[in-house]
Amino acid sequence: MRRLLVEEAINIRQELYVGMTVDRERGETLLIVSAEGGINIEQVAQAAPEKIARASVDPLLGLRDFQVRNLAAEIELPRSLWRAFVPLTLNLYRVYQNLDATLAEINPLVITTEGRLTALDGKIVIDDNALFRHPALFDLWDISAEAPEETEARKFALAYIKMDGDIGCMVNGAGLAMATMDIIQHKGGRPANFLDIGGGASAEKVTAALRILLADRQVRTVLINIFGGITRCDEVAQGIRTALEEIEPTVPLVIRLAGTNAAEGQRILADANLETAHALSEAAEMAVARSLAVKV
Repeated sequence: MRRLLVEEAINIRQELYVGMTVDRERGETLLIVSAEGGINIEQVAQAAPEKIARASVDPLLGLRDFQVRNLAAEIELPRSLWRAFVPLTLNLYRVYQNLDATLAEINPLVITTEGRLTALDGKIVIDDNALFRHPALFDLWDISAEAPEETEARKFALAYIKMDGDIGCMVNGAGLAMATMDIIQHKGGRPANFLDIGGGASAEKVTAALRILLADRQVRTVLINIFGGITRCDEVAQGIRTALEEIEPTVPLVIRLAGTNAAEGQRILADANLETAHALSEAAEMAVARSLAVKV
């Protein structure tokens, strides 16, 4: 346990939900209000879709009062509470906009037995790419809510997202990382993570990335796919060799190097008795096969 939150007990008559998130299909904010709060809104959508009201928010016009009133009427919120509900929802939208959030919700928003609206719990998710605009928020970051690998990766400016597969991926470039994950899936495997070491990654950064992958007990095989442009393959190879001198891997490694200084990188790896694949398709097949062999 990292924190203990103590709050005043509230007598609840009804639990509601109000939140907003990104509607990626329309390129707008989606405001969601429900007469069923206290549980995941996805469960409400499946079990009782008629209890959910939605409104798209035009990014140029912003959220308007009439939209909030329409949603209040749709979920049959007592009119005596509209005077409190409208500014509360508008303020939540301002927070969502001003902090570059991808999600802002109050769940549950309750009607007390005394007939008041009270926000009992809330959640906000900030777009990681916008955090540089909000340095004050770093002190509020709840690292207990994320995978420890993601916390460690942030120390080295690595783009890392934990997934539920068993093939660890280390790639340079977001597009190549997505393609690598796709081909692993296509070959019958499941990626354990998204990890982009970025352009021009140093040997130190590569060492840190590999250390994170090898520390993940879920990983059965590591696939390293580097296309050298700004990133030099010999630097990556040196980072891999350095990491393996510090940490003895308990899972097989599959490495594919192409591009700038690839031949030198392959020589460094060969000296360390590490095998390399010539093509991404071949590397993915090797990674999947070795992952299945480890499971057996």
